[in-house]
Amino acid sequence: MTFLSTTIRRSTLALGLSAVMGFSANAFADKDAVIAVYSTFTTLDPYDANDTLSQAVSKSFYQGLFGFDADAKLVNVLADSYTVSDDGLIYTIKLKKNIKFHDGTDFNADAVKVNFDRVTNPDNHLKRFNLFNRIVKTEVIAPDEVRLTLNQPYSAFVNTLAHPSAVMISPAAIKQYGKEIGFHPVGTGPFEYVNWNPTDSLKVKKFDGYWKKGLPKVDTITWRPIVDNNTRAAVMQTGEAQFAYTIPYEQAKLLENDKNLTLVSGPSIIQRYISFNTQQKPFDDVRVRQAINYAINKDALIKVAFSGYAVPAEGVLPKGIEFSQSYGQWPYDPAKAKELLKEAGYPDGFETTLWSAFNHITAQKVIQSVQQQLGQVGIKVNVRALEAGQRVALVESVPDAKKAEVRMYYVGWSASTMEPDFALTPLVSTQAWPPKQFNTAYYSNPLVDEDLKKALQTTDREAKAKIYKAVQDQVWADAPWAFLVTEKVLYVHNNNLSGVKVMPDGSFNFEEIDLADKKK
Repeated sequence: MTFLSTTIRRSTLALGLSAVMGFSANAFADKDAVIAVYSTFTTLDPYDANDTLSQAVSKSFYQGLFGFDADAKLVNVLADSYTVSDDGLIYTIKLKKNIKFHDGTDFNADAVKVNFDRVTNPDNHLKRFNLFNRIVKTEVIAPDEVRLTLNQPYSAFVNTLAHPSAVMISPAAIKQYGKEIGFHPVGTGPFEYVNWNPTDSLKVKKFDGYWKKGLPKVDTITWRPIVDNNTRAAVMQTGEAQFAYTIPYEQAKLLENDKNLTLVSGPSIIQRYISFNTQQKPFDDVRVRQAINYAINKDALIKVAFSGYAVPAEGVLPKGIEFSQSYGQWPYDPAKAKELLKEAGYPDGFETTLWSAFNHITAQKVIQSVQQQLGQVGIKVNVRALEAGQRVALVESVPDAKKAEVRMYYVGWSASTMEPDFALTPLVSTQAWPPKQFNTAYYSNPLVDEDLKKALQTTDREAKAKIYKAVQDQVWADAPWAFLVTEKVLYVHNNNLSGVKVMPDGSFNFEEIDLADKKK
């Protein structure tokens, strides 16, 4: 594959970028922040979005009952308090009062019921149905009090309600727009929707009736999807945007040397791995899976593909997820890899395919590096970086495991609930095989399945920690993945911009966004 050039020449940046990207002179009106992001948005309905970016941008106009602060700590947002019944089935939530939706209607218990009734109705076919399908009944107790009844104890439920998809949409807007609500967002957040051109920009403006006094501090935000890495970096250097995420790793040093910019690197819970189709030969043999883990030099991979902005994976869960276990990175030992392959009946290796869920430069570097390293132990790998539509058709939507053509699959995951169930169950439980969820390894272990259920039935932290350790111990030993790296979040902002932070899961915290007077 041919990589795009990573060289930027300042002398060419001023020539035509504004025209090409559609930036106008008005983009720099006072208190208008331009944020460049790495992809287009799929929808403005968080309940129908699977991608972190679409949900993150929706924080402009939407809020949930709970959320996470800038330090990734669970906090009340529209909820004032909650209680849980002794059997763990009933959550009674008191709501904050005197909060309005952007359309002037009241936020109250009726609004909560409308939203959860909508997402838990399978006839609506919303992508986040599986995240909320444990809710069997939502009842209005009082204008400021709602009761949610679950079908089984689920100790991670409040964290689920803090997921960025669990937002409150105006019932009046849902009634007015129906299935088109994804193009007409109306929430309680700091900004109101203005317009959205899917190929160019999303514009939001300050909501004057926002319930947090003194916020927001800027008049408007213009969200600009700029898919090309070079162009995203370029608009930061020309000043046409004040914030950009993600930053191409190979250009980090260049941007860091710009006196007008601040480059930020921080920890994340974005884990990258290669899943093996454990239902197909040769990956049905644990020795083959372990051999590949031994054959990949994670330190070299980080240097080549991530320019140093990642750390080796040391467990099934990244650090930052509660109850995560660290085993140290899987050792690089090609001799051990060859020994295991010989034991498994492949003394001369074998030929297979490696698909990537992404087609950007970093992903291409990853699969090519893995291709080269596995070749050294006799495994011939044919690589392919998938477009989004191909990913859905070839991997995520295959109805029968026996028909799945995927063998090795480079992918990643960040658990936006910040807790272990959402970091494990969708990836390693038998019930999560595609197309239901994202267990692209088609991994199945009855002990893991049973322990994942047990963990949700207890609120005892010591018992929960012991159960999740057993799960991680088993998955690490079974090696349904090649455990690669945990990325670092890397973003850049103009020195005039403050109050925006990329969270560990790759979403944003920007309620305090502010833009200093450029004349100062």
